[in-house]
Amino acid sequence: MSYLSISNLTVRLTGTDMRLLRDVSLTVKSGEVHGLVGESGAGKSMIGKAVLGILPRSVEIVSGKIELDGVDLLQLSKAEHRRRLGQSCALIPQDPLTALNPSRRIEPQITDRLTDILGWDRARARQRAIELLDEVHIADPKRILRSYPHELSGGMRQRILIAAAFAAEPKLIVADEPTTALDVTVQKQILKLIGEMQGHHDTALLFVTHDLGVVSKVCQSLSVLYGGMIVEATDVARFFEAPAHDYSRALLAATPKYTDPEASLTPVPEAVVAAVRADVEAADRKLQNG
Repeated sequence: MSYLSISNLTVRLTGTDMRLLRDVSLTVKSGEVHGLVGESGAGKSMIGKAVLGILPRSVEIVSGKIELDGVDLLQLSKAEHRRRLGQSCALIPQDPLTALNPSRRIEPQITDRLTDILGWDRARARQRAIELLDEVHIADPKRILRSYPHELSGGMRQRILIAAAFAAEPKLIVADEPTTALDVTVQKQILKLIGEMQGHHDTALLFVTHDLGVVSKVCQSLSVLYGGMIVEATDVARFFEAPAHDYSRALLAATPKYTDPEASLTPVPEAVVAAVRADVEAADRKLQNG
């Protein structure tokens, strides 16, 4: 059964006809990792922000549905919307240094969610935080809880954000390019850790990335975006065997071959870009007339 279901979601800059998402539809099943793939500006993070209710004030949802476990979030009051998201969803952000508050110790940045939303007492929340840091393979968790973010490495900070995301046992997590700010060796460790945590907790995961290599390792299904529009949605095995869309095939061809580091890079052909841009413009005309 699908836990997250997005139907015909269209988002634009407030008060304009400039669309940022165009008629987006996708589903994520319980326990599934669904990748959102595309170049910068394709709308990947915008989908995650729409799901989490953290779109910028300059952006508005024009139409569509965002359903969690059958409930349309867009039809809820602000208070109910916040309560349901707080209990059901979490975010693993892109940059662990800016995501953590530099003036606070690590402990409250994990436990506040448990005390404020779930109503746990401080002692229970602290014990849960210790267990989570142990689960993400951080040694001496009691010392780490007393630390400030600047006292920790980038990899440790990202592990803490992963622990915080899983703290309240959310049914859905949005991971917004969670390894971008890390070096390659740490990226591999963090991806493995996210996979372990997601499998252990059976959480639905919406994974935002521009890296098809990451998709092949952690995702079961994916949506390929261009210009705020999904051009292909399929399962990962089928995508890598036989992508259906010209733009998808071009993205695969443009992926560097690590087995052949001397090979020249292959850009996405202009003809493919022009064709997919034409599709985006046609979608805009349809939405404007519909």
